[in-house]
Amino acid sequence: MGRLTRILFLALGITVAVSIVSILYIRHYLESPLPVARSETFTIPSGRGTSAVARDLERAGLLSRPQLFALYARYRGLASDIKAGEYLIEAGQTPGGLLAQFVEGRVVLHSLTLVEGWTFRQALEAIQSHEAVDVVLDSDDESSIASLTGLPMESPEGWLLPETYHFPRGSTDMELLSLAASAMRDALDAAWSGREDGLPLKDSYEALILASIVEKETGIASERARIAGVFVRRLRRGMRLQTDPTVIYGLGAGYTGNLRRVDLERDTPYNTYTRHGLPPTPIALPGKGALLAVAHPTDEDTLYFVATGEGDGTHYFSRTLEEHNQAVSRYLARLRESRGKEK
Repeated sequence: MGRLTRILFLALGITVAVSIVSILYIRHYLESPLPVARSETFTIPSGRGTSAVARDLERAGLLSRPQLFALYARYRGLASDIKAGEYLIEAGQTPGGLLAQFVEGRVVLHSLTLVEGWTFRQALEAIQSHEAVDVVLDSDDESSIASLTGLPMESPEGWLLPETYHFPRGSTDMELLSLAASAMRDALDAAWSGREDGLPLKDSYEALILASIVEKETGIASERARIAGVFVRRLRRGMRLQTDPTVIYGLGAGYTGNLRRVDLERDTPYNTYTRHGLPPTPIALPGKGALLAVAHPTDEDTLYFVATGEGDGTHYFSRTLEEHNQAVSRYLARLRESRGKEK
């Protein structure tokens, strides 16, 4: 074997050895835990390049060898696939795992719960005050909000489904409203399409209105269908609903927390003591349970209900006005007794 041949073989051997060492080193780097003692958040701004992201990680003390991290991302063809957002980097995470996390967009998800029985205003305030939400809507213009979020009515009242929503930082109030409104449309459509025959409701919107009243009348799941049944029978007979929550809603800011007789006699579009039928809009956000209760009310002959006064939120249901008046008297007696003990 000539000298030149030996030199070529030696050079080739050195190249192979260097390549193997380099591969082993890169693999070791990619599989070694990051210098993260506890979970920390890291945000990638929109439009940030891979090399800049790697330098940001180094400055934050979360990554060593930023050049190698960026080089590996480009070698894998993933440099342009890194997604902006807020990430949780946990102790034990590796550079390879971190790159996969960025590429897959596994960002931190924040949560917000819309509560059954809230008004639209309460829900909007909760959304817009959330620290991870970007506010882009004028909260004073409800008709514009309804239009922008794709609602079929000018009033957005009742059109948000109460449940817990998960979203990334930077989501807008309009995006969350649209998400909750879409969820409500799906839930309402499902309840309405499976409803009992013969309900005295002309469309699903009236079902939404009645469900909002049921939601405000009781927090007891087992009572929802019974209360819906009372209202359905009253509507069939042409009786006024005579429900306090609608009156309170109609009073708006004028409600002081004490519903008086003069309030029950003050006519507003929402006063179901002075007007027949349903109010013009929902009065709150009904949950799925209230929607299903309206779609499947109990088949009884009760026409009245009043709180039992037992302190557990339950109601006494009556068939006749005489029976109802007796139940009201019992409730008022318990209420006076309770107030006397508090003094």
